[in-house]
Amino acid sequence: MTVARTVSAESVKPASTSTSSTAGASARASRLAAATEPPIRPGPGTSVVAMGGAAVDGCITLANSHLRLDVAPALGGGITRFDWRHEGALVPIFRPCAEPCADTDPNQLACYPLLPYSNRIGNGHFNFSGRAIDVPRNRDDEPLPLHGDGWLGAWEVDEQEPSHVRLTLDRRAGKPYSYRAAQTYRLDGATLVVTLHVENTGRDALPFGLGLHPFLMREADTELSAAAGGLWLCGDDWLPVRHVPAPPAWQFGVAYPMPSTLVNNAFTGWSGRTSVMWPKRRLSLTISANTDYYVLYAPPGENYFCFEPVDHPINAVNLPGGGEAHGMTVLAPGEKLTREFRFTVERTGESARRGRPRSAAGTKARGRAAARQG
Repeated sequence: MTVARTVSAESVKPASTSTSSTAGASARASRLAAATEPPIRPGPGTSVVAMGGAAVDGCITLANSHLRLDVAPALGGGITRFDWRHEGALVPIFRPCAEPCADTDPNQLACYPLLPYSNRIGNGHFNFSGRAIDVPRNRDDEPLPLHGDGWLGAWEVDEQEPSHVRLTLDRRAGKPYSYRAAQTYRLDGATLVVTLHVENTGRDALPFGLGLHPFLMREADTELSAAAGGLWLCGDDWLPVRHVPAPPAWQFGVAYPMPSTLVNNAFTGWSGRTSVMWPKRRLSLTISANTDYYVLYAPPGENYFCFEPVDHPINAVNLPGGGEAHGMTVLAPGEKLTREFRFTVERTGESARRGRPRSAAGTKARGRAAARQG
C-alpha cells in the first residue's frame, strides 16, 4: 500500500517556508551562474485587452474596515478589484477591472493565479525523467503555452465567509498536468492573504510551480523596493537566454522610481519581501511570499505594472538542470504543494512624506509592523 505524502515548500525546497501561514527565512534553491554581458534586452509586452459581453455571475466581495476585495470564481478565480478603505473612499491598490463580464480577458483582471507553472514554456515541450513532455498552447494569441490553465478555468466556491473565500479547481482530466487546486483569499486587518495549493492527480511525477499575477496601480511617483541578486535576459521570443547580475538601475535595493523603459524579466535571489510606494497617496504596499523569484513587467506609459511573485523563472523546465534546479517542485502522484502570498497596505510615515531614502531593511521593518497591526 502506498501512502500519499504531502510535499510542503519547506520539505522540498530550502528556499521556501512550510505550507503554514508563517513564512520564515529562506535559502536559495540554486546558485545561478552569473555572466556580465549587457545590454538588457527585455521581451515584448503581454497585456491583452478584450471587453464586452454579458455580466459575469457569482462575483464575491470580501470586506473589513481596511480593505475590500472582489473575486470572480468564473474568471479563473481571479480578483476584479482590491482596494484600501480610507475615510469612506475606496483607493485602488490593484488596477481594477472596469467592467468584468463573462468574456473578459484575464489580462484585464486585477490579479489571477499562476499554476501549475508560471509564464512560458519554450516550444511547448520539455524533457523530464527520460520522458518527452508536450504542453499544448492555451491561448489563440500566444505562440507558446502560458501560465498553465488555472487562470483560464472556472473555479468552484468551496467555502465563503465575510472575510475569506476558498475556491477549488478540478483538472484531473488535464494533460500533461493532471491536478486539483485550491486558492484561498483572506482579509486579516490591513493584509490580504492568498494561499495557492496544488495536488498532482496524474500517474507520473512532474515539476510544478505556483505564483500570482497582480496588476498594481502605477502613478508618476510610484516607487519599488525589490532587492534581487540577478535576472534572466530574454530574447525576442520572451524566453530567458542568459543570467546576469542585476544592473544598478534594476537592483531595487532601495525605493527606486519605476523604470521609464520596458522591463519584462524574471529576477532571481529575491528576499521574499517587496515594497511599493505611492508618495502622493501616502500609501505603501508590502508584498511577501515564500518564493525566491519574481517577474517584473513594467510597460512604459501604462497605469499599471505587474510584480509577480513566483517560485521559478520563465521556462524553468528548459533551463540547465531543469525545473527542479530552478525552484520548481517535483510532485509524485498524490503529492501536494502550497504557497502563501501576503499584501499589506499601510499609510506611510513622516520620513516617506519628506522623501527620505528608504532602505530594504526599513521596508521589511514597516512590513512586519503592518502585519502585527493587522
